[in-house]
This record gives sequence, C-alpha cells and structure tokens, in this order.
Amino acid sequence: QVQLVESGGGLVQAGGSLRLSCAASGRTDSTRVMGWFRQAPGKEREFVAAIRRSDGSTFYADSVKGRFTISRDNVKNTVHLQMNSLKPDDTAVYYCVARLGLTLTTPQSDYGYWGRGTQVTVSS
Repeated sequence: QVQLVESGGGLVQAGGSLRLSCAASGRTDSTRVMGWFRQAPGKEREFVAAIRRSDGSTFYADSVKGRFTISRDNVKNTVHLQMNSLKPDDTAVYYCVARLGLTLTTPQSDYGYWGRGTQVTVSS
C-alpha cells in the first residue's frame, strides 16, 4: 500500500503564491508517476499536473501552465507543487495522486493512490 499526505494549503490573496507538498510512504516503488488533481465547490475533479519520478518529465493542465511548477525529491519521496500568480478560480481542494504506470496521464481512473486533500483558498 501507498500513503500520500498533503501539506501546505491555506488562504492567500489573488496574485500570491503557495507551495503544496506531498509525502509518500509505504510501497513508494508503486509511485512512478505522482501528481495533483483539484476539485472546486460544485465542480468536477480535474487534473492539474503530473511528474515522472525517474526522469522528472512533467505535464500540466492548460489552466495552470506557466503559473504552477511540479517537482520531486526522490530521496524524501516527496512531490511539490509551486503555485504562483494564484487566481480565485484556483480555489479548490488539492489532492496528491500516484500511479504505478510510467505514462503521464490525466484521467482520474489512472491514479490508484490518493491523498485526503488540502484546501487552497484564493481571495480576490
């Protein structure tokens, strides 16, 4: 089994920055790709970003490209999401995810491991 624990959420003004972290434990060899999804109130959960731990390849949703950066620390089994130029539309619960496969994919169903989520609120 894999456990994912997010941290770093909070309240920030529009234009500000936050850094989310996700620590993986357990069978971390099953977390070849890690990433983030988010779910805003009344909206469907959506893909945000993913990173392949072996080579650092990344993929982003168009809505966050150029503002968010995903990175990994393989020694600490941790993934970070640096979020800059935040907008009120970024307000959501952010979930850390992981999958065994090597492909950077966007469907929720491709990710077998999920954290409990951390709230990000961006005020206007």
